[in-house]
Amino acid sequence: MSLNNSVALPAAPPGRVLVIGAGIVGLALAWRLRRGGATVTVVDAEPPGEGGASFGNAGAISSSSVAPLAMPGLLRQVPRMLLDRAAPLHVPASYWLRAAPWLARFVAAARPAAVLRATAALDGLLHLATEQHHALAQEIGAPELLRPHGQLYLYRNAAQLAKDAAAWEIRRAHGARLEQLDRAGILALEPSVGPAYQLAMFLPDHAHCASPLRYVRALAQALEQAGGTILRDRIVALTVADGRISGATGAGALHAADTVVLAAGAWSARLAAPLGYRIPLESQRGYHVDLTQSGISLTRPVIPADRKVFITPMENALRVAGTVEFGGLDRAPDAARAKLLYDDLAAVFPDAQVTQADGFWMGHRPCLPDSVPVIGPAQRVPGLWFAFGHGHLGLTGSAPTAELLAPSILGQPSNRDLAPYAAERF
Repeated sequence: MSLNNSVALPAAPPGRVLVIGAGIVGLALAWRLRRGGATVTVVDAEPPGEGGASFGNAGAISSSSVAPLAMPGLLRQVPRMLLDRAAPLHVPASYWLRAAPWLARFVAAARPAAVLRATAALDGLLHLATEQHHALAQEIGAPELLRPHGQLYLYRNAAQLAKDAAAWEIRRAHGARLEQLDRAGILALEPSVGPAYQLAMFLPDHAHCASPLRYVRALAQALEQAGGTILRDRIVALTVADGRISGATGAGALHAADTVVLAAGAWSARLAAPLGYRIPLESQRGYHVDLTQSGISLTRPVIPADRKVFITPMENALRVAGTVEFGGLDRAPDAARAKLLYDDLAAVFPDAQVTQADGFWMGHRPCLPDSVPVIGPAQRVPGLWFAFGHGHLGLTGSAPTAELLAPSILGQPSNRDLAPYAAERF
């Protein structure tokens, strides 16, 4: 891999920047800061991309995913979330009490006015995501990872499609190019789709990443080649001196910095809490299974609307990723949730060779009740910046977050408003 552009250093580079988190969000931001001349260190307990959702996501880059998860009518779905173990979104009984405050905020976020605010914030962040990812992949010498073949959402019938009409109208109103397909149109794109699905919505301008892990590793390598530093350490506390951030305390060392960016995904709220931030960040635990011998070939992500999973062609496997399970950061993975993904695959692709010998993965999506990430300065602690809470859109939102936030951290003029993403909104 080679870099296509050298890093231009200004005459007076910014001070030392510590980015906590070596996932796709933290590394994309670190890359943009380094290219802006900052002295950048990234620290994480795990190797780049291996400690969270950056490893196991569905690979989708979805610039029009501006409808929040909480939509009008959500309250009717809560009983199934609590009682049906096979529901796409499930809260185990042992976690009901713990999840109750978050779920109350989630239901409140489904009010029409709240949906409008969230939609505007997500559109402001994501509307150029596809172009920004193509540019980033080119910069780090890995353009082949981005596949511009769109995404295909499947529906069994018109009644099922009508249930999602509000979300599709939101996408269309914010500029998404949508094509409704009949059965023949589905087969023209993906001939292996089973007969249960008769209608589809096709988003031709969307893309996907064929290896999220290799994308993160390429980004990490490019950052180090450009003079950035990546360290292995588990950060246990942020440090403050004379009223401003002074670095972070790791399990193995103190990390001094003039500026700290908290991009630790689902673990971010724990680190921010001692500084007075009570951010309602919840892990929506996601699962995936990779099938190396599925017997079918796909060109693009296929998303059955009734199953709430993404079926994505990766470099060396077919990945089935999805389910939403509450359970916090410490609860053990549930193999039964992962096994549901095989049923999802068989429902969409009856001819797929489904074996369960390849194991499964579980990771933590950092989700906020309004689906809007926390991005921007910590107003209570000068020198501290936030970049977390991207929920199901961490890969999509990573390059846009870097483009949005890096200029402000570098002290450059910007006409972008960070207020919709402020932690203080909670």
